[in-house]
Amino acid sequence: MTKSMSESGTGPNQMTSSAGAGTATLSPPRQQRTPGAADAPAGNRRSGLILATILVGYFMALLDGSIVNVALPSIREKLHATGASLQLVAAGYIIAYAVLLVTGARLGRILGHERLFKAGLAGFTIASLACGLAQNSGELIVFRVIQGIAAAIMLPQVLSLIQQNFQGEARAKAMSAWTAVLASGIVVGQVLGGVLVTANLFGWSWRPVFLVNVPIGIVLYIAAMRSLPSVKPQNTAAQNKVDLAGVLTLSPTILALVVPLVLGHDEHWPIWGWVLLAATVPLLVLFLAVERRVARRGTPPLLPGRILSMSGMKPSLVVIFLVMVVYAGNLFATAIHLQGALGFSALKTGLAFAPCAASFGLVSYFWRNIPAHLIRRLSVLGLLVGAASMAAQIWMFKDGGYGGLWFYLNQMVFGLGIGIGNAPTMTMALMRVPVTDAADASGTLATNAQLAQVVGIASLGTLYLTVAAGHAVHSAGHAMAYLSGAGVVVTLVAVVFSFHLYRLDKHERAAKAVAATA
Repeated sequence: MTKSMSESGTGPNQMTSSAGAGTATLSPPRQQRTPGAADAPAGNRRSGLILATILVGYFMALLDGSIVNVALPSIREKLHATGASLQLVAAGYIIAYAVLLVTGARLGRILGHERLFKAGLAGFTIASLACGLAQNSGELIVFRVIQGIAAAIMLPQVLSLIQQNFQGEARAKAMSAWTAVLASGIVVGQVLGGVLVTANLFGWSWRPVFLVNVPIGIVLYIAAMRSLPSVKPQNTAAQNKVDLAGVLTLSPTILALVVPLVLGHDEHWPIWGWVLLAATVPLLVLFLAVERRVARRGTPPLLPGRILSMSGMKPSLVVIFLVMVVYAGNLFATAIHLQGALGFSALKTGLAFAPCAASFGLVSYFWRNIPAHLIRRLSVLGLLVGAASMAAQIWMFKDGGYGGLWFYLNQMVFGLGIGIGNAPTMTMALMRVPVTDAADASGTLATNAQLAQVVGIASLGTLYLTVAAGHAVHSAGHAMAYLSGAGVVVTLVAVVFSFHLYRLDKHERAAKAVAATA
């Protein structure tokens, strides 16, 4: 397996142990390339333009998953938005993106990755303009969902475009750049959001958070038209089909879970909310049954069963899901708390997350330098550090303060722990995945992470808003303490699954060693 993956040229986004234990890749398998595809070496001007275009587009879409968090208090004030509306503004984008991510990747295979990237970029730019011009919270929520749909079309094409247009050392450098963007995008969004809201460009308050995408998107579209080569898709009849049944059953399943969590607080937990929550289980069963039927017909399902059956994949998905629930929910609630309860400016709120962004990004970029046999152990340790960081927040927030300098140090520790726990788990989940299944496995992991963010914002956000009702400093402080306590519990559950992965990896290494000496 190591040989086949190394031959695929996945670059640095892989991990090979000194003992040859295995190789992990986040990259989809190499597409069949036509003579017109770029084969440019590193440093070639055209290849540099291609990489800059797709990565800036990728970074812009990642930012929009979190850049709005710091702008939420301004949106509440200017649009008279309710707490539920604010959650939908934040989560609507991620819901649409998460549900359609795998479908977007499959459409790229069918219609052409460069064509889908440009279509998604155009849609994202237009939706960003509409968000910036929205006159009420209802319009903003609708345009955010459209923005998420466009992101789901654009983002899955980036890895495939790197595969198509870069070879050898050039691909290695491109993948390193992609990893850095992926690691830092979400947290940098909160920092940039604070800068834009505070700058109050042209007196537009929160609107530049979205409008900044418009000129960037136009420039990127022109660059994409000039630089991205057209590559003719080469697919079988089965690969040319989209799992529409899977999309139509997964979407209501997610909505049945998220909508009651988002609206429950403002609607005083009505009966229909509990009915929807209860319906989540049968809807999930229906979705899994539909996926099995789709697979039997020969159409690639939205959730490939063979991916879930691979060694270590299910516990890895659980770890990533739980970590991202805590991560997204904590960022969302903390941004509202610092501004709404403690009176932080948007700029000060955004910069408060800079230590987390720095440590999370650095760990996510450099963790591959750690010896392979230590990574599972360090993943467990990282999640324990993350749990300790959440526990420290209880002390910082419970009396209505925020801990001063300790808060910023704790943010750095939180990013460090979550980075060590999450990034290796996501990559190592792909260690045993054949190259031909890499795209589906990557899509499954990415979709799982995005759904986790939706659940985190909905559940932990609702917990904070419920306890903090009245907006008094002390009640808001208690709300952050409750949220932090919930974060500790969820992270410790992730530790249990991460330890299971460590033991599984240890046993498999021992079995390989015995087999090698036999």
